[in-house]
Amino acid sequence: MGTAFKGEYSHSIDAKGRLIIPAKFRELLGEQFVVTKGFDGCLFVFAEEGWEQFEAKLQSLPMDKPEARMLGRFFIAGAIDAEIDKQGRILLPANLLQHAKIEKEAIIAGVGNRAEIWSKAEWEKASTFDDINSIAAKMSEYGLSI
Repeated sequence: MGTAFKGEYSHSIDAKGRLIIPAKFRELLGEQFVVTKGFDGCLFVFAEEGWEQFEAKLQSLPMDKPEARMLGRFFIAGAIDAEIDKQGRILLPANLLQHAKIEKEAIIAGVGNRAEIWSKAEWEKASTFDDINSIAAKMSEYGLSI
C-alpha cells in the first residue's frame, strides 16, 4: 500500500461536526494524529510522526522574526490532537470547520505526506486544471519529469 496519502474521497459532515476518514487514510494516520489549519482554506491532517517533524521545523524558526511567530500561531495554535471513533470519524471543532468553509460536504484528499480536508466547493475551485500545458510548464519549472 505504501506510506503516502493519495486519492480523493467525498464525505458528509454530520450536525456535530464529525467526518468519516477513508479506511486507507485511517491506516496511515494511526490512533492519534493532528489536524491544523492549512493553506488555501483547507485543513492539513498529519500522522503523528509527520506532525512532529513539521512542528520541530516551526519551533526552530527564529522567534525574533514576526513572520516566524505568525507561522507558529497559525499552525500550532490552530492544531488539535485527533483520534478516530469506532465509526471511523473524527470530530472537527467549529474554528477548523470555519477556516475550511466546510458546512455539509467535505473532500479528503491525499497529497503525499499528509491529507487535506476541503469544503467541496473550495476543492472544486482549487483542483480545476483547465490548462494542461501550464501544469507541464510548472512541472518543468520545479524540475519534475515523468
